[in-house]
Amino acid sequence: MAQIDFPAEIRALRSTYRSIEQVSDVEKLKEEIAELSERAGEPNLWDDPAAAQVITSKLSHRQSELERLNRLTGRIDDLEVLVELGQDEDDDASMVEAATELESIRKALKELEVVTLLSGEYDEREAVVTIRAGAGGVDAADFAEMLMRMYLRWAERHGYPTTVMDTSYAEEAGLKSATFEVKAPYASVPSASKPGRTGLSGSARSTTRDGDRRPLPPSKSSRSLSRPTRSTFRTTRSASMSSALPALAGSPSTRRTPQYV
Repeated sequence: MAQIDFPAEIRALRSTYRSIEQVSDVEKLKEEIAELSERAGEPNLWDDPAAAQVITSKLSHRQSELERLNRLTGRIDDLEVLVELGQDEDDDASMVEAATELESIRKALKELEVVTLLSGEYDEREAVVTIRAGAGGVDAADFAEMLMRMYLRWAERHGYPTTVMDTSYAEEAGLKSATFEVKAPYASVPSASKPGRTGLSGSARSTTRDGDRRPLPPSKSSRSLSRPTRSTFRTTRSASMSSALPALAGSPSTRRTPQYV
């Protein structure tokens, strides 16, 4: 394992965290949570179900933001203790664990940095994702099903609850179309991107991805996918897909691996 300057790395983590904390304005966040909690506790809250849903959803999102910030600073503190113990006891296993945790915290901070930069009207809402096989026969339907499983796995790894709302199966195998909801703050952001193409490596097939995202009623956002058609080897990169969905690797398919391009 390469030598890691843990004190310098931990200082860098704390510096990044402080920047995120300043942008997030923790004190204002706490005040907003207190205000929303008070409104959510009003006895006549559900006299207006639509307004109540907005309040409770916003409260849940704000609480999640604060918990995430608190959890990260706790992890940085724990990492510092782990490094000190590992160095004092000359424990290689602890140092390996510390290196793994260091990388994990870096990744978590990077994701949190992205969230703090979001200011779109619908960015913090949930998402409804629709996948359609389109033309392309069995292979297209098979890939559509594989893609749906990948999205659901991605949501599961991030702790996002999902609800499958509709599925239409192809006659031989795979899916004609599927629609599911991802219930989490900012869930619509990773799933929305500019139009591009998603291809299969080592295959002449490519699939056209529609990046249209439409606002739904409160706490929801929409995204539409148009699925495989026989086309060309040429593909174009979607920056937001490549950066926001790195966890989609690891498909259940044993024949080929999807390549996001």
